[in-house]
Amino acid sequence: MPQTILIVEDEIAIADNLSYALATDGFHPRHLSLGQAAIDLVQSSPHEIALIVLDVGLPDLNGFEVCRQLRSFSDIPIIFLTARNDEIDRIVGLEIGADDYVSKPFSPREVVARVRAVLRRQLLPAHLQSKTEEVPERFELRAEEGRILYFGQILQLTRYEYLLLKTLIERPGLLFSRAQLMDIVWTNASNTMDRTVDTHIKSLRAKLKLINDQDEPIETHRGMGYSIAVN
Repeated sequence: MPQTILIVEDEIAIADNLSYALATDGFHPRHLSLGQAAIDLVQSSPHEIALIVLDVGLPDLNGFEVCRQLRSFSDIPIIFLTARNDEIDRIVGLEIGADDYVSKPFSPREVVARVRAVLRRQLLPAHLQSKTEEVPERFELRAEEGRILYFGQILQLTRYEYLLLKTLIERPGLLFSRAQLMDIVWTNASNTMDRTVDTHIKSLRAKLKLINDQDEPIETHRGMGYSIAVN
C-alpha cells in the first residue's frame, strides 16, 4: 500500500507539482492549504500519514508553529518548504523538530528524493537513531548555532561536514558504515556514493589537524566505516 505524504502548502501550483512527482514515484499525496487543518488531521488519524511536507509561510499558522504543535504529540517526519534561505531559519527549523529543510525554488524531484531519504532514516536501527548527551571533551556542540568547537576553537565547516561530525560526536565510540552515514547525513542519498563520505572525512580531518595535529579523533575501521574516539 502506498505511503501517504501530506503536503501542507497554500500555493496550488507548487502543491500540484509536488503531488504529481510523489504520485509518479509511488506515493499517495494528500494536500491541505492550512496549518491547523494539518494538525487536526494528524490528531484524528495519527497513523495515516507517513511524512509531512510543510510550507513555512502558511496563511493561518506559521509553519514553525505548526511543527511545534505537531511535535507535542507526534513524531511524524517533517520536511520544511520555505522561500527564505537564511541559515538561522534553517537551524531553527531543524532544532524544533523538522527532519529536513528545502528552500524555494526547488525541483519536485529533489523533494521526492528528500522524502525517500528521510523515510529510509526512520528504518535505521534504534541505536543509530538515539543520541547521547556525552559529547567527547575535546568537542563542544552548539546545535542552536549550527557550530562545533574543537579544543575551544570554532570549526569552519560546510553543511555536510557539520552534519557528519555532529552525527559522529553525538554517538562517541559507535561504528557507522558509509551507507548509514549517507542515510543520516545526506538527505539526497540517491545521488551520493561511498567516496562522498570518505572525501568529507578527509576534509574534516584536515580542519581538525589545523587546530591540533596531535589528536586524531576520527577513527577508520577498514572495510567497515568510521567512529569518533571517546576521548
